[in-house]
Amino acid sequence: MYAPSTGDLFGDAPADTRHTRLVEGAWLLRGYALDKASTLLAAIEHIAVAAPFRHLITPGGFRMSVAMTNCGTVGWVSDSSGYRYQPGDPLSGRPWPPMPSIFLELAQSAAQAGGFPGFTPDACLINRYQPGARLTLHQDKDEGDFGAPIVSVSLGLPATFLFGGNSRNGRQQRIPLQHGDVVTWGGPARLYYHGVLPLKDGHHAVLGAQRLNLTFRRAR
Repeated sequence: MYAPSTGDLFGDAPADTRHTRLVEGAWLLRGYALDKASTLLAAIEHIAVAAPFRHLITPGGFRMSVAMTNCGTVGWVSDSSGYRYQPGDPLSGRPWPPMPSIFLELAQSAAQAGGFPGFTPDACLINRYQPGARLTLHQDKDEGDFGAPIVSVSLGLPATFLFGGNSRNGRQQRIPLQHGDVVTWGGPARLYYHGVLPLKDGHHAVLGAQRLNLTFRRAR
């Protein structure tokens, strides 16, 4: 089990050698969520009953290949009106399911391990990738607080995470992610472009032919 690192990690590597600095302000935490994976998956199943996965439509009219749902006090949505956070699920009109305590604890611990103590997310985007699904390069800029980091947790099939810089056309790192890996980024890297290459076909022992991703944010 991991013990969160302390202090500002922008300049000093954390003691755990499984932690890798990607750029200033961004860290890959290998296997950080592995011991919590079964509890996380059970919580996701519960959330999806109340707020089912769906393929959102972009403002330009395109159907996203990644299915998603949310939990927390607000959730991220997209439609012809644009991208935004809102407190209610547009499918049901009810509030999004509350964020499970295991989610909050993991997000706070991982953020601290990446040099961002005191992180309290109010939104968790839950993405479901099936073979062929991808996430194009983008910036996370719909949040009201860019001082808070992003914490991203990978479960299921392996994926290739793209992590670039301030320009969409800049050089990108290709980072292989496995079940239980966590990536955190903030500070000077908070608005860096990132994405996920099309998911390759495969079979995960627990999740089968899919990948689930939890992305924790402070939206408001």
